[in-house]
Amino acid sequence: MSQGPRSGLYAVSTALLAMSRHLEVRDVLKTIVASARELLDAQYAALGVPDDHGGFAQFVVDGVSDAQWKAIGPLPRQHGILAAMLSEARPERLADVREDPRFEGWPSAHPDMSDFLGLPIRDGDETIGALFLANKRPAGDDSARSGADTCAFTEEDEELLTILAQHAAIALTNARLYERSRELTIAEERSRLAHELHDAVSQKLFSLRLTAQAAATLVDRDPSRAKGELQHVAALAAEAADELRAAVVELRPAALDEDGLVATLRTHIQVLDRAHSARVTFVGRGVRALPASQEEAMLRVAQEALHNALRHSGAARVDVTVEKRGPGAVLYVVDDGSGFDPTATRAAGRHLGLVSMRDRASGVGGTLTVESAPGKGTTIEMEVPGG
Repeated sequence: MSQGPRSGLYAVSTALLAMSRHLEVRDVLKTIVASARELLDAQYAALGVPDDHGGFAQFVVDGVSDAQWKAIGPLPRQHGILAAMLSEARPERLADVREDPRFEGWPSAHPDMSDFLGLPIRDGDETIGALFLANKRPAGDDSARSGADTCAFTEEDEELLTILAQHAAIALTNARLYERSRELTIAEERSRLAHELHDAVSQKLFSLRLTAQAAATLVDRDPSRAKGELQHVAALAAEAADELRAAVVELRPAALDEDGLVATLRTHIQVLDRAHSARVTFVGRGVRALPASQEEAMLRVAQEALHNALRHSGAARVDVTVEKRGPGAVLYVVDDGSGFDPTATRAAGRHLGLVSMRDRASGVGGTLTVESAPGKGTTIEMEVPGG
């Protein structure tokens, strides 16, 4: 590169350090793409992770605005130049990607691209991604490249990107292992709690049933003994409720303890954004650690509101915001879906989700407000006092 080997190696080192700071897969992908674009001074960069069905499970871009990306449309399929990175597993350096016989065009909103550098990201024999760069920025006058028949990306650029891709494979594999280990930990914890519920609560409920049956047979011939059995029923019911309450407390998401409310919500929403056709966004502003019960309540309310918006409202967009308010915090979940009449729903005793959200908010000293109308979308606002 024109800056010389020293600055090139420094740039690679900076990029590798940036990748090593993240454990979430989506964050790693975004860092790889941004680092590659900055390292090789390209106008555009992208990274695609293949799925098992002929398309991309994830496709991350840098240099394209959110509005442009939305206008471009669905994720690209594995065809043309993109497929070459995944199936042929070799670098591609082209003076003009549009002139390549494998080029199949792009959507009308897609930015115009010419010189192109792409290469696979491999973990052993497996191709786990493909990294693409386009439109190398000229060092001097833009007109100097007009009509050029050689690729602006040099062999040295390809070597630097190869080094980056090798380390990107390590970072991406580590991030996947981290997420998998977290999933296994959660699954193991839920399995343990299921066994505890079966051993403790189920036994108490069985005893409660037998005692209630005994009381029923004694009501007519021995009311005093029946009264004693019914008191025993009440005691068993109270014990079962305590057991259930303790189990629910233990179900507090592990990620909350490790990462806090903002990071846990951000990860959850990134997963939903990938899994649903609706655009799901998250913004966190200045929120510090809250009491554990309040963080859990806010997470559960957010999850319930997101479930309602994504499953029932037909929303095209759902925006989640958590921001500081005094010593506490406020949560907003806003969707552009079909909406409903909160008063009519509440009066009819329907929509248990709303009841659950209100109970969670009041249970930690907070408040819940629902604003909605048919055809006008829905806004859920929850405020907690902090501690």
